[in-house]
Amino acid sequence: MIQLKSTREIDLMAEGGRILGATVAMLRREVKAGMSTMDLDALAESFIRSHSGATPAFKGLYGFPGTLCTSINHEIVHGIPSKKRVLKDGDIISIDVGVGYEGYFTDSATTVPVGDVDEETRRLLAVTERSLEAAIAVAVPGNHLGDIGAAVQQVVEEAGFSVVRDLVGHGIGVEFHEEPQVPNYGKPKRGLKLVPGLTLAIEPMVNIGGPTTRTMPDKWTIVTVDGSRSAHFEHTVAITETGHRVLTAA
Repeated sequence: MIQLKSTREIDLMAEGGRILGATVAMLRREVKAGMSTMDLDALAESFIRSHSGATPAFKGLYGFPGTLCTSINHEIVHGIPSKKRVLKDGDIISIDVGVGYEGYFTDSATTVPVGDVDEETRRLLAVTERSLEAAIAVAVPGNHLGDIGAAVQQVVEEAGFSVVRDLVGHGIGVEFHEEPQVPNYGKPKRGLKLVPGLTLAIEPMVNIGGPTTRTMPDKWTIVTVDGSRSAHFEHTVAITETGHRVLTAA
């Protein structure tokens, strides 16, 4: 069931979103070669809990053990933080994180280069982030979920990359995962009509190679089948009477 939010509820989500945006900005600054993904996880948990009333949304969600999902290179999403996963120059790392605050959830992700990365990888990050911006731009009343997916798909495929189709964005708010699903592909003016009060986690996941995925034996980490690199960017967005509001902006 889709749960539309009141202005008061969106304001509460925005308060949690500000904490989340600050968390993501802090993590982007901290990423460097020699760190483990568990180092980043500890930084994130400490930072989130330093804000009164804020909790790491991922920790314990469906049994997930970390505050962050940390996914390196060909890992798309849901990588488990570990002391053994040490970042090295030339890697990229997707950092996905959520915050619970006053009974509401927000969700955000970014992909960060570690030191110097090659030109194709830089282009992957730029295209994926640009596809998120394009999706947010059309997240306005009167448009449809298909407009969001089509915006992502157009930016990504024009750049010669592929959209992950096995994984989608989602509604969010009272529950971490709510209806509707938000695919990163589609056709304009198809699907659910966007109305004020709808709160969505929009999250393009983009591969350099093909779109096919598989799940690793840990039953969490999802990777590209062809071993190509993948990037992931995400914001929580509210549809408003006048357009949209990005609730997780830094």
